[in-house]
Amino acid sequence: MTGLKETEPVTAAATRLEAPPAMDVARRVASVVAAAGVCLTLDDRHILQDIELEVPAGGTVALLGANGAGKSTLLKVLATLLRPSAGRLRLFGGDVGPHAAKLRSRIGLISHQPMLYRDLSVLENLVFFGRLYGVPGPRERAEALLEHVGMAHRADDAVKTLSRGLTQRAAIARALMHDPDLLLADEPFDGLDAGSAAALEALLTRLRAGGKTLILSNHDIRQALALTDRTVVLRRGRVVLDRPSRELTPDAVLKEIVGP
Repeated sequence: MTGLKETEPVTAAATRLEAPPAMDVARRVASVVAAAGVCLTLDDRHILQDIELEVPAGGTVALLGANGAGKSTLLKVLATLLRPSAGRLRLFGGDVGPHAAKLRSRIGLISHQPMLYRDLSVLENLVFFGRLYGVPGPRERAEALLEHVGMAHRADDAVKTLSRGLTQRAAIARALMHDPDLLLADEPFDGLDAGSAAALEALLTRLRAGGKTLILSNHDIRQALALTDRTVVLRRGRVVLDRPSRELTPDAVLKEIVGP
């Protein structure tokens, strides 16, 4: 293994990474996400209220809001990990309902927890998840993804030996193993140093350019606007702003986040 530094940039291999043969773009549909009147109540608390959200294939959305606004909860609902209390949620053109498990195989989730086995190597983790999802040639796919995220030099290292930034890169590779049609990222920049944040920003930019559908939450408003086509602001569980990112300024978004 070479002694590359953690701040090593994401390589140009990102532009030529190929999807597994069984997962081509033909399966993509016009609307990846369609939420109508979605509500979620937990312990008599209204966490999400009348969420209206539609995201086309290839769309990139910044999900912004103050702490407790409902961002993480909404991402969990879209990942089919939480079931709405009311309203209708359609993913990839179909109602979630009893098809949640099948739809979940088309979603990649980057959450606050990396969802990696700490005692396994990075490569072993990716191969395991690839087999779990039935990815053809999981080792080859894993090796290509590690190159994609600038982690090839740490492939054989146990996850528990990685820094926060490198663990996050490994988690992103894990989320991309099955070439998901929808990538959900819950504050992926949280806790990263400047080098790792720059590498992640470059990676997300490449995914966006490659047509990946992406919804990400972020506390850095300026960065979120630059990385996405559209911005949605939640306040107390409701959508209070939904506009193209290019039409917004950080100050205007902050005003909506804070509210009256």
